[in-house]
Amino acid sequence: MAEELVLETWDLQCESNGREHRTAEMGGQQLVVRRGQPFTITLHFSGRGYEEGVDKLAFNVETGPCPVETSGTRSHFALTDFPEEGTWSAVVQQQDGAALCVSLCSPATACVGRYSLTLEASTDYQGSTFHIGDFVLLFNAWHPEDTVYLRDEDERREYVLSQQGLIYQGARDYITSTPWNFGQFEDDILAICLNLLDTNPKFLRDQNRDCSRRNDPVYIGRVVSAMVNCNDEDRGVLLGRWDDRYEDGMSPMAWIGSVDILKRWKNFGCQPVKYGQCWVFAAVACTVMRCLGVPSRVVTNYNSAHDTNGNLVIDRYMNETGVEERRSKDMIWNFHCWVESWMARPDLAPGYDGWQALDPTPQEKSEGVYCCGPAPVKAIKEGDLQLKYDIPFIFAEVNADVVYWIVQRDGSQRKSTHSSMVGKNISTKSVGRDSREDITHNYKYPEGSEKEREVFAKAEHEKRSLSEGEEGLHVKIKLSEGANNGSDFDVFAVISNDTDTERLCRLMLCARTASYNGTVGPECGMKDLLNLTLGPRTVQSVPLRILYEKYGPCLTQDNIIKVVALLTEYETGDVVLAIRDVYIQNPEIKIRVLGEPMQNRKLVAEITLVNPLAVPLNNCVFVVEGAGLTEGQRIKELEDPVEPQAEAKFRLDFVPRQSGLRKLMVDFESDKLTGVKGYRNVIIAPLPK
Repeated sequence: MAEELVLETWDLQCESNGREHRTAEMGGQQLVVRRGQPFTITLHFSGRGYEEGVDKLAFNVETGPCPVETSGTRSHFALTDFPEEGTWSAVVQQQDGAALCVSLCSPATACVGRYSLTLEASTDYQGSTFHIGDFVLLFNAWHPEDTVYLRDEDERREYVLSQQGLIYQGARDYITSTPWNFGQFEDDILAICLNLLDTNPKFLRDQNRDCSRRNDPVYIGRVVSAMVNCNDEDRGVLLGRWDDRYEDGMSPMAWIGSVDILKRWKNFGCQPVKYGQCWVFAAVACTVMRCLGVPSRVVTNYNSAHDTNGNLVIDRYMNETGVEERRSKDMIWNFHCWVESWMARPDLAPGYDGWQALDPTPQEKSEGVYCCGPAPVKAIKEGDLQLKYDIPFIFAEVNADVVYWIVQRDGSQRKSTHSSMVGKNISTKSVGRDSREDITHNYKYPEGSEKEREVFAKAEHEKRSLSEGEEGLHVKIKLSEGANNGSDFDVFAVISNDTDTERLCRLMLCARTASYNGTVGPECGMKDLLNLTLGPRTVQSVPLRILYEKYGPCLTQDNIIKVVALLTEYETGDVVLAIRDVYIQNPEIKIRVLGEPMQNRKLVAEITLVNPLAVPLNNCVFVVEGAGLTEGQRIKELEDPVEPQAEAKFRLDFVPRQSGLRKLMVDFESDKLTGVKGYRNVIIAPLPK
């Protein structure tokens, strides 16, 4: 009788499997692999080696607290000569004495998550079970059978592997980018993302069902969208706040990456982190989805509508001086960010695979929970509002009509003409470059086109916005040159009379500080011309000087001033309205990197910023981070105030641990200047072989 086969040691080959599966940067001594792709382990037996025909070897893989074969959370499979498609398999790769190299492979439809792996070895009638260890299984954008398969290698690098990116903010007329450290491969982030799945209420209600559905990126996307906010008291990651009062937490403008947020959430026992706004919610969701292997990107929609009653019309009410009369629940946000994740939609009719919109910012409930999506971007473009999930809400964000009602002194209301303004310049970072890609065409047909009208008819809504008539009076708001924080600047109301007769008008020009979600603050500039005579076929420009001493004290951290021009013609009573959001530019952070950028070699970054204000800056802090560069966050508090026009500066020593293109990101905070961002691309050479 053959002696029993005894497993002495084993090697999960974390490093070589990590390289093959593009998970090596997750580091640590854990095995992380992607589904549908083989990985290799080595088994060392004591005494004698494995003998085919004498010994039987089989493996068990299990995930979740209650693994069951029928739920796809447990599998038992024997060592065979040929892998079988569509199931877990184990095949002998090579044998060298007592060492046996085995190739294991999951189906491309397996549940993602943390698995335990055990070996069952039996000889004749005796057998033993050995617990080999744990591994994590992720979605696989490289495998044609995986529902997140993405064909283009450059896109896979950007949307799955890249740990840094740019998020677009500012205003439609002045688009700015802010750097973001997604950091999905940084230490501990994978464990936190898996913990997030195990904290979600669906898991707590029915663990077996929840784990069995983790093979589906649509399900995972919906869970992540709900868990990034905490509005359902579900121990979600972030608490949202929009009122410029952030003293008991971090201002949403101060974050420069998801790693710090996710680690705080974990370290505080899954208590919500204060505070987030839309780009923070979207960026954290993007980190979690990329970490789990789903190609994802953050997108920004300018002039984004929040249509609470679902009628695709946003009504705004203003008095004759351009002040909002009554607050409507419907809002227009300067910009709004959400996530797109790439996946097939086998749950829908063909044609809706590809990018899906997921919006973790808590706005409206979906199936009783604050989450939104995944909504196929194709369905939004085609006006297929009945498909899953939440398409009407996102359709309105990019398509609603805005009607401004001017409430006159006697209480009567006049409708102002206002051409289509919602859903502009939908933006995301380009693949492999630090430039903006405009993806508006993915969401809507060209405005005024026949196709656009068809989509609106399908959505049971007439596209009512009037295209501005050729005849009549027109107003535009123009900006001189850049509006820099700390400086005075001019805006102009440019009025054209395109008729053959002289017109007598009143012009109200008013500037107010504003937040990106559309709320306005105090007035910081005003002009009221009661008798403006416009000659036939003429253009007039009326300037308004906006002084720093007026806007400085009430500028919110969003750095936005909303300028409203209201032109009323006396004879007809017609009202023409123009609105423009002026973005106040922060000073530039300059970053110089000294030394030869090489893996595991010390570098020095010299970081400087000039105070543009006429007053000193107190409590100045620089925060620096970069995946693979700084090993977490580095914080430098300056001891002295920074005087007007003086330089805030410091030197940072760091040792890059990873090679390749990296971003060093900097945030600057002080009492009067907040959320100033800068970044520098650094190409780190690999260690010489």
